[in-house]
Amino acid sequence: MSHGTTTAPAGRATPDAGAGAGWSEKLRTMTSGSGGALLGLVALVVVLSILAPNFLTGQNMLNIVDQITVIGILALGATAVIITGGIDLSVGSVLALSTMVLGWLSHQGGWPMWAAMLAAVAVGAAAGALNGIGVTVAKLPPFIATLAMLSIARGLANLITDGQQIVGYPEWFFLLSSERLAGFLSATTLLLIVLYVLGALFLRYRAGGRAVYAIGGGAEVARLAGIGVKRVTASVYVLAGALAGVAGIVLATRLDSSQPTAGTGIELDTIAAVVIGGASLSGGVGRVSGTIIGVLLIGVLRNGLNLLGVSPFIQQVVIGAVIAIAVMADVLRRRRG
Repeated sequence: MSHGTTTAPAGRATPDAGAGAGWSEKLRTMTSGSGGALLGLVALVVVLSILAPNFLTGQNMLNIVDQITVIGILALGATAVIITGGIDLSVGSVLALSTMVLGWLSHQGGWPMWAAMLAAVAVGAAAGALNGIGVTVAKLPPFIATLAMLSIARGLANLITDGQQIVGYPEWFFLLSSERLAGFLSATTLLLIVLYVLGALFLRYRAGGRAVYAIGGGAEVARLAGIGVKRVTASVYVLAGALAGVAGIVLATRLDSSQPTAGTGIELDTIAAVVIGGASLSGGVGRVSGTIIGVLLIGVLRNGLNLLGVSPFIQQVVIGAVIAIAVMADVLRRRRG
């Protein structure tokens, strides 16, 4: 006896079920990897545009771009490190050490600015090399090796001038970050763009970039495939250190000074930006395009909270919550994968 119901043939989904599955799959795709970060960035911009009348102005947008140059440069190096399955907690302290070396050599040492700038980058690279040696030769966990460098570099940064800042750089140096070329982008912002283009091209098209991903996917498999795991791993830490040196120079141009306390806590924002951008802390996953989205999200969030007059202490709470959410999202992505 019929009860007035019909059943879809086996193997054929009903139209409603197919549509539901399709939208579910689309939503999952949009919110995975850097897609979720992009949606979050758009939503954040919309909310802040409503809450803060001065937020969505051309001048403020340019200010945000200027403000993210330092964390953006740091995050580029951190992207390569995290793709290999490592972590670098020392970038803030290495930044401080590099900027103090820059100031001391140019002021007390009498070095020309270009030479002091090269030395600052070299010091950052040397610190990164020590991190790489600690991870690859001493077999220290990246967390421990870079945590030790965090303390060492910060101590050296304070030791150079006994904790005193160095002020007063040449006008042309200060203008690198304060003068907008053609009224639009500063020289330091253009540097950030160039570095990201080069980083994206390297990771996507060069054998060394593919090796970085291979090591993150499985170091032993990469070794058996003929990749120099120790060499490549050490190289990414050197790169991260060198970029921390570049970031130290950029910060000095913005502040017109070198401060031993510079970059305190910035390593957390750096790691958060990379993870928010879709990189996995377990390694093997990450893109430069995702990192810049994460950097922009952190920058927009801080800028918006400042415009709204939110206490810096509450801002720390908010950023901490964002980091926790980003890590939880990474865990969920890996479980679904």
